[in-house]
Amino acid sequence: MKHRATAALAAVAALAALTACSSSDDDKPAAQSTPTETADAPQTTTAPPHAGIPPKPTGKVRADLLAALREVHPALVADEDKAVDHARNQCSAVNNKEPKADWLAQQRFSGGTHEVSDAEAKQINAVLVEFCKTA
Repeated sequence: MKHRATAALAAVAALAALTACSSSDDDKPAAQSTPTETADAPQTTTAPPHAGIPPKPTGKVRADLLAALREVHPALVADEDKAVDHARNQCSAVNNKEPKADWLAQQRFSGGTHEVSDAEAKQINAVLVEFCKTA
């Protein structure tokens, strides 16, 4: 019985010691988190001007672009909006004289039922030279 009482007293003393050792951080209010600069930065959906991507074409410019791509292969403009987006994105490679521009054209314009050939990729890039100058 004497051992149980000693063990109980030791447990109470240990518990008292733990509660007395609480950190002083509990007395301070929680630090306010501040937003990071990237969270405060505005989100944009347009590419920066230095990316070499022109604005979305409208009217005659759009019609001429689609007609030129259709001449390379009609499947390239099966979805006209995608064709315009692919052309705009390809301008970054064309304007920056990317060494892999032909390969990038193949990757961007291939899909669905048509895979762009090496010759078609060269034609696409040739067609886009004038259009991409608007970037």
